[in-house]
Amino acid sequence: MSTDIKKFKSESPMSGVLRMDRMPHIWCPGCGIGSEVNAFAEAVKRSGIDPKKLVVVSGIGCTGRVAGYVDFDSIHTTHGRAIPVATGVKLANPELTVVVFSGEGDLTGIGGNHLIHAARRNMDLIVICNNNFTYGMTGGQVTPTTPSSAIASTTPYGNYEYPFSLPFLVDAAGGTYIARWTSMHARNVTQSIEEALQRKGFSFIEIISPCTTLYLRRNRLGDGVDMLQDYQEKTILKHGADTRETAIDFQGKIVIGKFVDKQKPTYLEAVDKCCIKLVGDDYQLYGKTIPEREAEEKAEKERIAARRAAVLAEENKAVVTKVSAKIPVKAGVKKTAAKVVKKAAVKVAAPAKKTIVKAPAKTAKKATAATTKKAAPKATVKVVAKKAAAKTTVKVAEKKPVAKPAVKKTRK
Repeated sequence: MSTDIKKFKSESPMSGVLRMDRMPHIWCPGCGIGSEVNAFAEAVKRSGIDPKKLVVVSGIGCTGRVAGYVDFDSIHTTHGRAIPVATGVKLANPELTVVVFSGEGDLTGIGGNHLIHAARRNMDLIVICNNNFTYGMTGGQVTPTTPSSAIASTTPYGNYEYPFSLPFLVDAAGGTYIARWTSMHARNVTQSIEEALQRKGFSFIEIISPCTTLYLRRNRLGDGVDMLQDYQEKTILKHGADTRETAIDFQGKIVIGKFVDKQKPTYLEAVDKCCIKLVGDDYQLYGKTIPEREAEEKAEKERIAARRAAVLAEENKAVVTKVSAKIPVKAGVKKTAAKVVKKAAVKVAAPAKKTIVKAPAKTAKKATAATTKKAAPKATVKVVAKKAAAKTTVKVAEKKPVAKPAVKKTRK
């Protein structure tokens, strides 16, 4: 890798999305947070939203460091307070897209109260929760999602507390978009985040991720690769599943998919509806009437759609140029066709010689007739066949008188 930061930033595909001057990151080898951040960056690119109107908020913990690595406006706030800070940002400027990216301990432990109330209000936020079943940065303590019987630093003989099922919790609280994936399902994570960025309301995406240093080591579950293999074998894809059936047991099956996707008025839309009843047509939120804000939102959607189409077209163009650069289609077809013809000619010629030498006269006659029919055009098949037949009959006539006395002698 080049030590020149400017060259490194210009050559990196993540330039403009991640803060390259802060690399390398602190996450352990095998940790799933890196692939999640990559999926998030790809989703932002593909969604077409304006990066200048994107804000990332996170709390304390390993996942809380995401806010410091992304090259967007971001806030690394205190433990458990990521969602209320994000709520404040959204209320201060509703035009912003606000994403909360943090861990299950930060969001559902000390921040659990804020989680359920943001879902209840249907606050227009995207919450991405990295769930690795442990407090990875502070010593590996048990969290609200640690499966029963799993070992942690605070439960050395196995967890005896009942864990949360986060999709069920957020669904019961009122979330309008709920999905769960693992860090192995990178494409699905990208797709879910992209969908969440395009919609309104409280979106919650849970990503099951390995903590190699503490959780896997304490429970003797191998390394990160072993856990990804485990995710592949033990996950069950079930879109629209009842969130009451999404609990995770220790080393048990994991139900993944998009469970909830519904529409209902957001918090600000509910505020508008209430205030219009009281004030009437003179009501303005942030100095803008509702028609003015709706017109701005429509124009922004059109701009997002145009940017998204441009990104997808550029991706398709890049794929085509890569393929054409590696495999020239016409030359490749000619070469492969020539190879096939040569191989076929060798295969046909080799057995033909053997049959002419070893086969009797009758079989040789049939073989030559068959080969001439295949090789010659329709107009010349009959002529070639007659010539071949004439040659074989001459050879048979010459050999017959010699063959008979030899047979008689051997029989006597």
